[in-house]
Formats: sequence, C-alpha cells, structure tokens
Amino acid sequence: MLSEIKIAMLGAQGTGKTSLLTSMYEQFATTIGKTDLQFTPDLTTSAILAEKLGELKSLLGTPDVEPGGGIPGDETHREPFIFDLGNKGSKPSIRLRFQDFPGNYLNANAPQEKLKFVQELIDESAIILIAIDAPSLMEANGRWHDKINRPQQIRNFFEKAFQDMKAPRLVIFVPIKCEKYMKDPQSAKKLLNRVKEGYSLLFDLLAHDDIRRWVATVVTPIQTIGTVSLSYIEEINNYPHFHFKRISPDAEYAPEDTDQPLRYLLRFALKLQKNKHQFHWGPFNFVRNWLGWDEHLKEASQIAAEGCKTTNGFAVIRGDYWLNIK
Repeated sequence: MLSEIKIAMLGAQGTGKTSLLTSMYEQFATTIGKTDLQFTPDLTTSAILAEKLGELKSLLGTPDVEPGGGIPGDETHREPFIFDLGNKGSKPSIRLRFQDFPGNYLNANAPQEKLKFVQELIDESAIILIAIDAPSLMEANGRWHDKINRPQQIRNFFEKAFQDMKAPRLVIFVPIKCEKYMKDPQSAKKLLNRVKEGYSLLFDLLAHDDIRRWVATVVTPIQTIGTVSLSYIEEINNYPHFHFKRISPDAEYAPEDTDQPLRYLLRFALKLQKNKHQFHWGPFNFVRNWLGWDEHLKEASQIAAEGCKTTNGFAVIRGDYWLNIK
C-alpha cells in the first residue's frame, strides 16, 4: 500500500484551484520531470485534467480572454485529485491526494455539513495550499479581496485546526492569475507585500508561540496561463469580472512557476524524513505514515526541492527549520 500525503486546496469560488493543479501537472515534465521523478495521475484525475487543460488553452482562442482568466467554477462535489510519485521506471512510493472543494462550500448559506467538510479537510491535511485571486487582492486597493478571497473566514478555519498542535504543517499561499504583478522585481515585491497585508490576521495567528514552532509558511505566486495580462474590470451587481488579453496575437499557453508549490511540498517532506524520529506524533499519524521513502526517491526529491524560489515575489515567511534539507 502506498504512503499517502493529504494536501488541502483551500480557496473560495473562482480563485483558480483547479487551474493551479492542471498547470502544475502539465508543466511537470518540463520542470521537475527533468529529475528522476515521475508524477502520474490516476485514471479519473487524468481524464479531468485533460479536459481542464483543453479549457485553459482554449482561453487563448480570442484576443479578449473570458472573464476570470481561468477555468469556470464547478459547484458539484469533487473527488480528490490523486497522483502517484516515484522514480522513473519503478513502482511509485508516495500517493499525493489533493482535495479540492466547490467554492460555494464557503458561502454564508452553505449547509453545515459542507462547512464541516472544509474544516475536517484542514484538520487532516499536513499541507495546505491557499489559492489567492491576485486581481481581487491587488486591484482598486484590494476592494474585492474580502469578498472573493475570504481571508477572515479562512483564518477561522485555521484557528480551529491548529489548536494543540503536535506535528509539523506546511502552509503555502499561492497567488494565481498574477501575470500582471510578476512582470518585474518591483511589481513582484508589491504583490508579496499585499499578500502579507491582505492575510495579516492569519499570518499573526501562524506566528503565535504555540503554533510557529510547528508551521512553515511560504508564498509562491504562479502564472497559470503565462501569456495573458489583466485588461479591464467589469463590475456587475458589485461583483468584479476580470477580463484578460493575450500579450501578443500569437501568444500560446505558457504557464510559469507552477512547479513551485510541488517543490516546496517535496522540501517539507524531505525535512520530515530527516527528523522523523524526534517527534511525539500523538494523533497525527497522517504525517508519520508517509515517511517510508527509499533512498532513490529521497535523492531525486532533493534535486527537485533545490529549485525552490525565494526571491522576486517568492518568500519563506516563517518556519525555515522545516524547509532546511542541508
């Protein structure tokens, strides 16, 4: 039986969680796949991502990209996206279970069982990716940030999940649709600062003495299409519709930095491999149970993890210890 890592995909409707996974998988071969690692989806995940990849690429079919700049939200319940990780030519050693959920699970009128599903997902996951709609955070002085990204609600989930911590966690803040904000170092620095400001209450929680010793926190902006830029904003019923355009008439699908969340995931896992005997795990067997990697997988993962970016919008905010694999 494969060891399994549970990864929560946290974000409100339209932030781009599925677009992130699609671009990350599609770009694996040209980034991390140059090592000896193999990243293989199960049959259901493969079929879904193939369909979603077609949708992403079709957005470049016209000069004016559809509102949202990504894959339209799906409000039905989602099964986890499952990938098996191992060395090329060998049976996989690790299963990565990315659990997404429909954005309407966070709505005020959502049934209690849906909100409970999100809470339990965060409780049980060693790694949590927070998808951030970058235009909502950045445009009009963050006017739509609270409405779209729901930072206070997300903080409340963490307050409950991170009580009486006994095992390490990795929290990755992932700004999405941020092509406009990564065009130069100055713009990237501004994006990073806005992430810190927009999620200041959550960062303060993660900095608390009883939590900070267990948590690594990083920011990894990604460009899920890569060749579009925010063109204009259409507001309908106080809700923003972000329109994007291709950067040139012949621009093709070319995502950037979608490998970074996975590289940080591997870096965190490798650290726990090195220190697996020092913890009193208590009830947190969901971490301990995936520490059986062979030496070949460790070596390939270390090569991949060494490609983590830490400048120009990328940053380790706190918890360097849990990412130090030297």
